[in-house]
Amino acid sequence: ISKSPWLLHYDGSSGNGCDIEVLACLTPVYDVERFGVINTGNPKHADIFLITGGINEQNKPVVQQIYEQMPEPKFVIAVGTCACTGGVFDGCYCVNGGIDSVIPVDVYLPGCAGRPEAIIDAVNKLLASLEEQQKSEENTDE
Repeated sequence: ISKSPWLLHYDGSSGNGCDIEVLACLTPVYDVERFGVINTGNPKHADIFLITGGINEQNKPVVQQIYEQMPEPKFVIAVGTCACTGGVFDGCYCVNGGIDSVIPVDVYLPGCAGRPEAIIDAVNKLLASLEEQQKSEENTDE
């Protein structure tokens, strides 16, 4: 997993700016695949759940279901201010807040929109965290 993490991107209710930046990570300009990161559409294959946009009543059960389907260890990155806190839409009738109101978040990436460089940096930090977690599990097994 630490060599080739697979990530699943989900658009909660964003303004599409963050989604465009996530997709920019996959282009030859930023080329996140050079780190072994693969974008998947299947939560059962995903190690990293990358979410843009805030939470509302319609996507709340979807986000929970996707998260539950992911195998352990799993990590969540909230990309953009809307995913972190609800952003400028927090308090509106259609937004319940950030992603952490539904599932635990490992990395918060604020900004409107989150830059591709920051997204790649967040994924790399999660890889380092994953390696540490695997080493600690190996030490406890011995």
